[in-house]
Amino acid sequence: MTLQTPGTHTPVEPADTRQVIRPYGDTTGDGLVQMSFTLPIPAGRRADAAALQLAGKMGLDPASVVHAKPMGPHFTFFIVYGKVGHLIDYASIPVPEERAYPLLTAQEVNQAIRRALNRRLVVVGACIGTDAHTVGIDAILNVKGFAGEKGLEYYREIQVVNMGAQVTVAELVERAKAEDADAVLVSQVVTQRNAHLHNTKQMAAAFHAEYPTAVAAGIGRPLLVAGGPRFDTVTEGDLGVDRIFGKGTTPAEVASYLVHALLPDDAPSDDDGPPGQEGGQDDAGGGQGTGRGGAGEEGR
Repeated sequence: MTLQTPGTHTPVEPADTRQVIRPYGDTTGDGLVQMSFTLPIPAGRRADAAALQLAGKMGLDPASVVHAKPMGPHFTFFIVYGKVGHLIDYASIPVPEERAYPLLTAQEVNQAIRRALNRRLVVVGACIGTDAHTVGIDAILNVKGFAGEKGLEYYREIQVVNMGAQVTVAELVERAKAEDADAVLVSQVVTQRNAHLHNTKQMAAAFHAEYPTAVAAGIGRPLLVAGGPRFDTVTEGDLGVDRIFGKGTTPAEVASYLVHALLPDDAPSDDDGPPGQEGGQDDAGGGQGTGRGGAGEEGR
């Protein structure tokens, strides 16, 4: 029998606030995952055994090779399916910061630029280095746009210069100066040997060298924006740019950022100009961008 001293209370155990989750494959919580990789060995039963050994070292047990395909005579591509014992406490993962600027409509972007600049905002875009993939830069710049949104050529108050693919850094700097660009957008899709990082660093260094007296982006030099699918391991400070956009970025996000970064004290209002004059095809410009990389160059 346990006696409790009057006036005392048994300590209450703290509530368990964890949210433990595990991967889902065939059934909820079964821990099954699928991964793919390439090994520098000829395809065959020995190669399959090597793939399973690698999967085991990565924590998959049991594991099976569900697909193996030769990639030339000396390489094999694998898809492995197996079970992991790892757990994740989802509750402990911090919520990412929200966008630091509002997502604006085409009408609001046009009004903000007209009110603050009284001229068109000039954007020069390109794929630099040996990168020939214009799908990213075209998705942001061309009228056809991406994800149901029209590109920056659609905005009447934005003048777009799309230089296309395989543009050298020197050519980009020269064109940006000639156009008196407010912003430079660079897309990098090719990531082998970290080419996207090297190219972007080289581009940023060239612009900083070309504008040595610049105070900041938009004050003495163009705003430098980089975009692509594999920039998630670096920060703007690492590359020397002002903003990095990752996969899935839409034209409206970029346009809204340009207003936020280049016109920081400007806030769109509803009483600028007669209603119904902005945001339509006639008002937005309808694809009057210049340079290479038109809307039909590469389909999405």
